[in-house]
Amino acid sequence: MRGRNTAVAIIASLFALETAHADPLTIRSGWVVMTSGYTPMVVEAKDQLKHYGSSYIIDPIHFQGSAPSMAALASGGVDIIPIGYSTLLTALVNAKMDDIRVVADDFQDGVEGYSSVPFMVRNDNLITKVEDLKGHVVATNSIGGAFDIGLRAMLRKHRLEDKRDVTIVESDYGNMNSMLLSKKVDLTIGAQPGVSDPAFRAATYPLFTMRDATGGRTQVLVFAARTGFLEKNRAALIDFFTDMLALSRRFHDPAHRPEAIALAARVTKQPYERLNSYLFSTSDFYSDPKGMPDAGALQSGIDMMVALGFAKESIDVKRYLDLSLVQEAAKRLP
Repeated sequence: MRGRNTAVAIIASLFALETAHADPLTIRSGWVVMTSGYTPMVVEAKDQLKHYGSSYIIDPIHFQGSAPSMAALASGGVDIIPIGYSTLLTALVNAKMDDIRVVADDFQDGVEGYSSVPFMVRNDNLITKVEDLKGHVVATNSIGGAFDIGLRAMLRKHRLEDKRDVTIVESDYGNMNSMLLSKKVDLTIGAQPGVSDPAFRAATYPLFTMRDATGGRTQVLVFAARTGFLEKNRAALIDFFTDMLALSRRFHDPAHRPEAIALAARVTKQPYERLNSYLFSTSDFYSDPKGMPDAGALQSGIDMMVALGFAKESIDVKRYLDLSLVQEAAKRLP
């Protein structure tokens, strides 16, 4: 009997040793904008991440937008992604991906005291109100995306519709400034950092903002993952979210913001002065310090999609929330 107990003890010790030396979880993290979410910029700051390299590491994977990142999540090519409410609804209603869960906030537009994305027009085109857009061409970054929905909602408020009264074309953010200034389009989404370009701002002005269009805050992006990944890796993911929340708070802390801006300038190759004009400040979008998305705003965005005809049915957002990881992570922080 004693020999059996000794054998059991040895096996248990070996198992514990193996567990202690297990490889850290590789989190394949999708990203779209370098300065938002769990991107290569975060990896560059890994010396500030307490659990990085022990319980997890990050493998950042770039996508042009929510739709391709969702396709990668569906195929198992990525583990956690930032998505808009439009992509979430499409995945749940059309693709029947019922195991998707919203796990954290990325950023919100139109929160009181913070930025709301402007929709820009040229100074020389005599467009002073939304109705003046009739007969013109306007640019959006992604048909059915969060800002596209806001644009269409604003147009509808003023009895304008795509194809009937205006022409909506797609463009990536990097080309929008030149398209507007070269008169190829007459309105663009004023995304950062392009909208902070002094030459662009001197030639343009905001006709309205996303907050004007929606009447309140918009949960632009959330982080999502699949239940199998969450259930299998819960302990490592709590460490991951603890580090992400701590790093975000550090970036937004006035005492550490200059070093965060310098890091962003180095990684994105953007001028420090331009990034310093908005990034990690109240001139930027709002990111919840506890990682909590606004479920009400998320639901409102989805309902707006249905009202605009982008989906035939809505969903109850609360069914697809799993905020237990960020809640547990937030408890660990002061």
